[in-house]
Amino acid sequence: MKQYNAIKAKYPDALLLFRVGDFYETFGSDAVKTAKILNIILTKRGAGSETETELAGFPHHSLNTYLPKLVKAGCRVAICDQLEDPKLTKTIVKRGVTELVTPGVALNDEVLSSKSNNFLCSVYFENHRIGISFLDISTGEFLTSQGNTEYIDKLLQNFNPSEVLVSKQRRQQFKEIFGTAFHTFYMEDWVFQTDYANETLVKHFNTKTLKGFGIQDLYEGIIASGAILHYLSETQHNKLKHITSISRIAEDEYVWMDKFTIRNLELYHSTNNNAVTLLNVIDKTISPMGGRMLKRWLALPLKNLEKINQRHEVVDSLIKNTTILQKIQRHIKHIGDLERLISKVATAKVNPREVVQLKNSLEAIVPIKALTENCDNASLKQIGNSIEHCEELREKIKETLFEDAPVNVLKGHTIASGFSSELDELRGLSSSGKAYLDKMLERESERTGITSLKIASNNVFGYYIEVRNSHKDKVPEEWIRKQTLVNAERYITEELKEYESKILGAEERILAIEQQLFSELVSWMNSFIKQVQKNAFLIGQLDCLCGFAQLAKDNNYIYPEINDSYKLNIKEGRHPVIEKQLPLGEAYITNNVFLDRETQQIIMITGPNMSGKSAILRQTALIVLLAQIGSFVPAESAKMGLVDKIFTRVGASDNISMGESTFMVEMNETASILNNLSDRSLILLDEIGRGTSTYDGISIAWSISEYLHEHPSKPKTLFATHYHELNEMTETFERIKNYNVSVKELKDNVLFLRKLVEGGSEHSFGIHVAKMAGMPQQVISRANKILQKLEKSHSSEELTDKVKSLKDDMQLSFFNLDDPLLEGIKEEILHIDINTLTPVEALMKLNEIKRMLQKKKRA
Repeated sequence: MKQYNAIKAKYPDALLLFRVGDFYETFGSDAVKTAKILNIILTKRGAGSETETELAGFPHHSLNTYLPKLVKAGCRVAICDQLEDPKLTKTIVKRGVTELVTPGVALNDEVLSSKSNNFLCSVYFENHRIGISFLDISTGEFLTSQGNTEYIDKLLQNFNPSEVLVSKQRRQQFKEIFGTAFHTFYMEDWVFQTDYANETLVKHFNTKTLKGFGIQDLYEGIIASGAILHYLSETQHNKLKHITSISRIAEDEYVWMDKFTIRNLELYHSTNNNAVTLLNVIDKTISPMGGRMLKRWLALPLKNLEKINQRHEVVDSLIKNTTILQKIQRHIKHIGDLERLISKVATAKVNPREVVQLKNSLEAIVPIKALTENCDNASLKQIGNSIEHCEELREKIKETLFEDAPVNVLKGHTIASGFSSELDELRGLSSSGKAYLDKMLERESERTGITSLKIASNNVFGYYIEVRNSHKDKVPEEWIRKQTLVNAERYITEELKEYESKILGAEERILAIEQQLFSELVSWMNSFIKQVQKNAFLIGQLDCLCGFAQLAKDNNYIYPEINDSYKLNIKEGRHPVIEKQLPLGEAYITNNVFLDRETQQIIMITGPNMSGKSAILRQTALIVLLAQIGSFVPAESAKMGLVDKIFTRVGASDNISMGESTFMVEMNETASILNNLSDRSLILLDEIGRGTSTYDGISIAWSISEYLHEHPSKPKTLFATHYHELNEMTETFERIKNYNVSVKELKDNVLFLRKLVEGGSEHSFGIHVAKMAGMPQQVISRANKILQKLEKSHSSEELTDKVKSLKDDMQLSFFNLDDPLLEGIKEEILHIDINTLTPVEALMKLNEIKRMLQKKKRA
């Protein structure tokens, strides 16, 4: 226990799995926690004494069963092994931690998800900038970037790390900005130092500078990246040859989507249970590499026209050449997870069966190389030319290992026949043993006259001769009795003991040679890491593009035309997720959307709840997104100018746990949009202002729409609302157009046609929807009466008169510019910088002017 306590003191925040003989044991609070997570028995050692302590353990060979459960529960697990053979020491066996497994540092297949990365992340705060780094030790991907809070928040959403490293001094700051949803580990502040980080990275990559990776100017990003490598060494992960490079996440290369948009569009995860995400629908990839790459493409859509068009051309080529598509997909099915297999080689955690799987995967790539090299499409041809043959690696594995090599090298039958003459000789000796024993049995039976002699072995005595009691008087004197049974006696002989030591010696030697030869093979394979990683990347790319072609074929997607214009013209567009959820035989109601900066910049969509306004907004964003990741799209035709930012504000997403109301969240998200828009932005706003009182809501929605219309960038906007008053904006603002999602009124019900048509909607049909939801008739009747009463007291004529009166007041008053008050109002208006004015400031300014005018009127 002294030894245990000394080791535990070095890893106070980890569960310590302490190897004792054939078991991994946990003690004290670790045991209580382990027993609960693993659902195993919790016992006590020294019950009732001063040294009483809880105890929970499991057999050492079950480590791969239990370790993933502990890691998935968010535990850091220190594996403490016996560092010497207990037979060779008379004192306490030397023990030490051989590996620290944490949620972000895992190589175990049971912990990892094949189509998702398992990122370890590091965040470094420096004044107003934050550095961030992501590393997947299971694939070798190493990425870094830096930026403001909003950008880092978005990256955390995109990459969804399993564990985040933060300086202890910044613990509170991280929680306040990014919340408490991540598994975090707090490190000493000195780890986050410029010189130390730079030195750590340069030493790892064996270079003089970081210029070759294009990250030399990422001051904060470098510090975050250095902290990750330091953490790996602290967790006993020192074999990292598969981490061959580090790349920057170039913010300006990808479409900007803030964290609200990523969440609202439900791209790859949803807050709703059992919700179908876009990734669920479009993922037709076959390989783990393709699955992980598709997720990355979805998180970081391209805004480089040339690269987007290249992907579209490949997809088009594969759709037109179905035979080639099917052949490539058939071969990809036989390719394992190349990235993770070669990472296991680098970390020396690969087993013989996985090495054979790596060889078979590389063999499946050979026909893919031939197929793509002979394609007409230039991009496919380039992929084919870039694929490495890896012939030397494949041949070496083939001649070294049996095709049916076991998972564990200790089980034998690993090294192929003919590879080692010494091994073949020993195997011959081991296999000839049966014939030798048969001859001995025959000879001894004849010599002694005992016909029922039997030679067998067990773990206690090794080999023995068994004689039934009826023949024991015939046993020769030189046989040594070892055991008496009810009906028989067991003996050993000098010859049998000699044979046993010879055979057992051969078997031990066989295992030792097999382990050594396998270890040498794995070490030699390290020189092929870069080649295999390159192939993994190319196959992942090809798998994604084949997946897009399959998606288009299966769901009737079309080739989108992307250009440099500012227009968005979608004909008969469909929502890629909703159309897959429709009942069998029900057709999806398609819709047209046209936006530009000259005639129809903002579409104001009115219509009742449940009519499909939100679906039209979302499908527009998803069609643009699919087009810019290189996929075909669900529409009859789609012509669109490149989009550089997609913003959505869809649905009420409470953040009560952070102390924010629905309305506050709504305003935060909308402010983020208005402060970051560009001339190529696509903005989708749904029911803005509904979190507050009606007139407040209308005022805010009107002000936001006006701001977007008057903004010099003229961003393309879809604005869904149930405030019919906003339809009046078309009279004042030339680029705002009214549309509505049509409904058909029946006798006392309503039919949703889900078709977007020109013109504003007159009613919200909220009471009809309540009736459809099964609201009691008494409530429905009362609601209708209250509605009639309210409509009467707040008639549109009354509102119009008030607005007209205010306008007239302003126009009449401005004739008399000698009035100092009016001169002041004029100056106030002329000096407003509309480009920098926020919506809330605009409302306050408007209110201030209104009060001044009212004061003037009273005077």
